[in-house]
Parts: sequence; C-alpha cells; structure tokens
Amino acid sequence: MTTTPVISIKNLTKTYQMGEVAVHALRSVSLNINAGEFVTVIGPSGSGKSTLMHILGCLDQPTSGQYFLDGKDVSHLSDDEISSVRNSKIGFVFQGFNLLTRTSALENVELPLLYSSTPVSASERRNRAMAALEAVGLGSRYEHHTNQLSGGQQQRVAIARALLNNPSILLADEPTGNLDSRTSVEVMDIFQSLKEDRGITIVLITHEPEVAAYGSRIVAFKDGLIVSDELNEQRRTARGELAELPVAVEETA
Repeated sequence: MTTTPVISIKNLTKTYQMGEVAVHALRSVSLNINAGEFVTVIGPSGSGKSTLMHILGCLDQPTSGQYFLDGKDVSHLSDDEISSVRNSKIGFVFQGFNLLTRTSALENVELPLLYSSTPVSASERRNRAMAALEAVGLGSRYEHHTNQLSGGQQQRVAIARALLNNPSILLADEPTGNLDSRTSVEVMDIFQSLKEDRGITIVLITHEPEVAAYGSRIVAFKDGLIVSDELNEQRRTARGELAELPVAVEETA
C-alpha cells in the first residue's frame, strides 16, 4: 500500500527575468516528501533552495511544473484557500526571527490569531500562546520583551509562533544562521522533538553541513538542480552525537 506524499513537486521550474537576462532559480526539480519526515535541504547561496522554500510555503508560484500539497494541485487553489493553507497547515521559521521589538514574547506568539479568519477570544489566544512557549522551553519568559531575549530565545519565540495553529508542516529557512554553535544545537533539539513527539513534517533549509546532519534525509541543491537525495542513516542528535535512523524512509527522487 502506497501513501500519498504530503509534498510532491514535479518538473518545477522558476525563472526570474533580470532585464534581458533570465535567471533560472529552479530547473525541472521533482521531489516527494512523506508525512513525518525531517528533510534538510543544503546548498550554497543561489542554489535555488530558498526559492523552493517560498514555493512550498505558497509564498511564490513556479514558472512551470506542478506542486501538490496533500494530494491537491496548489495551482488550482483560490487565493482564499491558499491563505487558509498558510494559516493552518504550514508554519514558517525564518533566519531573521521577524519578531516585534519592545513587545512581549507572549504577544509576539499571539499575532497569528489576531489575523485569524475565525475570531479567537483573548483568553484562548493567551492560553494557546502560553502552551506554545512552554513547548519550546520559554514558559517562564513570556513577559520579556524580545529585545531582552538572547538570539536563541528569540528563535524559540519564532518557533512557538509558527506552532500556534498546530501546523502539520514546518518550513524553516536558515533558522540557525544568526546563532552561535551551542545555541544552534539547542534550536535543532527543538526541531527534532517536534518531529519525533508530534510527527510534524519538517523541511529545513541550510548551507551548513553540521545543521543538515540533523535531518533524517538530506537533499542537496546546486545551480537550481537536486544533485543528491539521500537518507541520513547516521543522523546527528541534538547533543552532537550520531544515532542510527530508527525507521527506514522510502527514498524519493
């Protein structure tokens, strides 16, 4: 019995026109990701990995090719349906945190619910935001303004915010890019816990091999192409140790 991949892209291309020059960010890329996988995507700057992330997050559209999310062709979704997908199915974590300064951690995490299409009471917003902060180990820092928090703590707030609507997919673009090595390990510990404890599908973009090693599968990009797609049978744990991949995942192109 085969399962439908939660993410499936087929012959995806993305071309940007820079004056008279066509820049090919993605060149006929195909990739399947199953529910519950932790996929790290690695490549140098300009390799196409961030362009892929924007398309997977429904923040951009491909020039050609198809993107299926839970078996549905994203190109056939209305604007309202795409907004709903971004608000309920996908959580985003970025390198720059994207937090409001001089605003508490709790208020930052509550933000997605303020823009929800379904009204959410102040008490429910607070309860859900507190639960998300506790999930990333920041329950005791909820009143602190973000400019009073360390870089690692700010990234934890950003992860908590991404978790607020209980997404089934978490997209992270260089989430350790602004962090030191020790803090990066702490943040990767959170991602691994989310995958193992909640079964969240994680796609994490990085240019650092040490960070990519935490994924159960590593996809390498170069010049808009996938140059390798391999299971990481000796994945790195959050303590920097190596651990056998407990369950083999079917390799996909």
